[in-house]
Amino acid sequence: MTQLHRPALTGIALCLSLVPAHAARAAPPQGEGVAWDIVADLTTEIGPRLAGSPREAAARDWAVVRLKALGFQNVRVEPFTIAGWVRGAESAELTGPYPQRLHITALGNSAPTPVGGLTAPVVYFASLDALRAAPAGSLAGKIAYIDHAFVASQDGSGYGPFGQARRQGPAIGASKGALAVVIRSIGTDHNRDPHTGGTNFPEGTKAIPAGAVSGPDADLIARIAGRGQAMTIHLVLEGHAVGELPSGNVLAELPGRDPSLAPVLLACHLDSWDLGTGAIDDGAGCGIITAAALNVAKHGQPLRTIRLLWAGSEEVGVFGGAAYAKAHASEPHALAMESDFGADRVWRVSFNLAAANKPLAERIAAALAPLGIPVNAAKAGGGADIGEIAKASGAAVIDLDQDGTRYFDLHHTPDDTLDKVDPAQLAQNVEAWTRVLAIVANETGPISGAAQ
Repeated sequence: MTQLHRPALTGIALCLSLVPAHAARAAPPQGEGVAWDIVADLTTEIGPRLAGSPREAAARDWAVVRLKALGFQNVRVEPFTIAGWVRGAESAELTGPYPQRLHITALGNSAPTPVGGLTAPVVYFASLDALRAAPAGSLAGKIAYIDHAFVASQDGSGYGPFGQARRQGPAIGASKGALAVVIRSIGTDHNRDPHTGGTNFPEGTKAIPAGAVSGPDADLIARIAGRGQAMTIHLVLEGHAVGELPSGNVLAELPGRDPSLAPVLLACHLDSWDLGTGAIDDGAGCGIITAAALNVAKHGQPLRTIRLLWAGSEEVGVFGGAAYAKAHASEPHALAMESDFGADRVWRVSFNLAAANKPLAERIAAALAPLGIPVNAAKAGGGADIGEIAKASGAAVIDLDQDGTRYFDLHHTPDDTLDKVDPAQLAQNVEAWTRVLAIVANETGPISGAAQ
């Protein structure tokens, strides 16, 4: 970097001198390379990328230009459509027994409240199971509130069970007559940022307004419920369905020396929720897989084709992964991997490989050992966007598990921004991915997943 001399602080140099000190954390670190540049530029130049939105479309255009410039071939968009949803005005207020503003966000697929909002008594449920046990019709004219006890863990395993409060809770509440459902955000932070995310209303279930309040507001509701006091909430959630919207996957390849060999598929997702800028979910993932692929190519053309899938519309229903599997179901795939759990360090590796590929797994484990990455005895599960194609093609799956201790502090919140990406941990991800990819992309023998 050229050193700036104080007496010549004019033009750009003067502007840079006026940047607040805290902004330096988000400046591209020297020598960090492709992964950082992708997540920094994507979050800066495109920002939030809600599935089906004009910004997701802009992100696809941006991705095509970037991947071509980086030297990838066969770069293209494979379009598909989704059932669209757009966010509207949203607010909530506890009107009794104590007037307090609540920080709330609508869940994806929420129906809108009536014009002017709705005010109704609240029925508190300490868990989703408690709501399931409520008698039929018992919530008529009421707002159901669902609490839970999701806490941070390195592997993020609580997200599956506790996340059902968001995925299933509103539909269960609707089936029991609720006017609306509000949940404690599916997060592990103690900030006043609510977490969005998709919910589902199965066919035959009428969609109702559904929102999530921040952790401190959820604590307030729980305290009042613990006192046995009746509560009422005024709720405004204007998000609504809008019919079909365009989306698409971006694909790019580094062709292998032997096109007869099945390719290696690396996936991330390009869309994000609209509250933050999608840095950890999942701009970082796209940066990691792309940088690793280029690192391997620097040492010569790989034996197998490396294909990137920057999937669209993952957040609202894994539509990109499903569209890819449908379009490529007849093609062989040797291996599929996905990066979609933030940007913190890889702490273990998991395999789903055929028994005949045990020596391959051992070579990978040996390559990762110097980074302090041990093998997880449990079978790799794969990411959302590769699940269907791995099942359809019988591809092997390798998971490079990232440390999720702080992931759900940021997940689906306004705080999902570039400054949360640690450059050193991002670089460790790239190194781990590079070591694995250098082995599998040059494997001469068959690669496949374990028999189901």
